[in-house]
Amino acid sequence: MSDTGRDKPLLDDALQAEIDQALQGMSIEDLMDSEDGGDAARKESRRQRGQGRELRTGLVVSVGRDDIILEFGPKLNGVVPAAQFTEEEMPVVGSRIDVLIDRRDEDEGLLICSRPGTVAKAEWESLERGQVVEARVTGTNKGGLELEVCQHRAFMPAGQVDVRHIPELSVFVGETLVCEVTKIEREGKGNIVLSRREVLERELERLREELVKELAVGQTRDGTVMKLMPFGAFVDIGGMDGLVHISDLSYTRVNSPEDVVKVGDQVKVKVLALDLENNRISLGMKQTGEDPFSTAVSQIAPGADVTGRVTKLMDFGCFVELAPGVEGLIHISELASGRIKRCADVVQVDQVVTVRVLDVDAGKRRISLSLQQAAPSQEQVDEEAAKISEESVEMRRLREKFGSRSLKGGLS
Repeated sequence: MSDTGRDKPLLDDALQAEIDQALQGMSIEDLMDSEDGGDAARKESRRQRGQGRELRTGLVVSVGRDDIILEFGPKLNGVVPAAQFTEEEMPVVGSRIDVLIDRRDEDEGLLICSRPGTVAKAEWESLERGQVVEARVTGTNKGGLELEVCQHRAFMPAGQVDVRHIPELSVFVGETLVCEVTKIEREGKGNIVLSRREVLERELERLREELVKELAVGQTRDGTVMKLMPFGAFVDIGGMDGLVHISDLSYTRVNSPEDVVKVGDQVKVKVLALDLENNRISLGMKQTGEDPFSTAVSQIAPGADVTGRVTKLMDFGCFVELAPGVEGLIHISELASGRIKRCADVVQVDQVVTVRVLDVDAGKRRISLSLQQAAPSQEQVDEEAAKISEESVEMRRLREKFGSRSLKGGLS
């Protein structure tokens, strides 16, 4: 008998195809190289169950520290562990709750129950498809993970380990995972197939529903960088991914998202725009910090000469970084007095230059600069040269009149 639970649909076709691909024509026991070793006690413990767990609604008649007693009808009671409820979720006497019937305790005449969705210590006799259990990862193989549940070996296809691709499955070895039984065959060697992805997807869906209710433009949230693309970074903000466009990663010029963040980084982001119908969230990282442009604008005035570094050459001019995150533009006509065909004929990237501030437009975040106006004019150069020449002539005249020895002591 296989896949217990006659109320449950057949195994999902896509999941079955994934399992078949992982097995590559082999049986699960062959893939895992499993050996029973003549464990007679284990074989004797295997028995079939004719149906899956039943979902029932019970009346709460007693709430104790350890157990909650339910009444399903005349002379039919059940018990569910109180530990499966948080303090806020604890039912009260007289209320009705849904529980799953795990088994019947003939000695006590009670139905042993559990709360739907909770993880209880699984037993081989009660194990069935759809049940959420804890399983310990014992190793890996070319198809996925090897696990142990109910003292039986189990298999988890690589695609069912997480909602995203995990490049190195060995990181899970030794870990205990909460997963769902997707397939169980009690005959033969008792094959068990598990899925952690199913559990994670349900939890993500719950988180998404909560997130959608409270998410709003302008909020600042903690997130995890999940994926990098040439145009930006995708960040998980607690059940949903949003995009931080490359222009919103930093106030400084960014050539590649890898220059700012890497996958796995914990970051703070601001919600810039929401389109929940199309599942699109626009986020910003630079918006969570102080805008250096606002500070710089108060210190940079038109007419001032400032020093900066050339960051980028364009056909129409070049950009100069005046402060971290603050850039101004030198139009090609402001590079030099003569006609310039290429910016590279005058300046190079990373060159430090002195420029004059022509205009500051705080609203449009634009600073216009000039290189040629900051440089001394030819008239200024000629005047300075003439001044130096006059001083040289005067020095020669004094030297001839008083002699070099008198000049060494200085003139009064």
